Amino acid sequence: MPKPTDAFEQKLAELETLVNELEAGELSLEDAMTKFERGIVLTRECQQSLSAAEQKVSQLIAQNSADETLPFNPEQ
Repeated sequence: MPKPTDAFEQKLAELETLVNELEAGELSLEDAMTKFERGIVLTRECQQSLSAAEQKVSQLIAQNSADETLPFNPEQ
């Protein structure tokens, strides 16, 4: 079963390919518009994945900061 990071990496790679194809300037207007639209979808999906990961990290930090911490003393 693929990990969520695998899906993100695949979408990011596809987005990079689309950008390179669009920057090359060798596509017809219709093909360029189709690839641009796909790029918008991929960008939104990647942003959603990053937002979800950011929320998870924030939750983990909040959970860990609730634990008692001790000051670091290098002489001990």
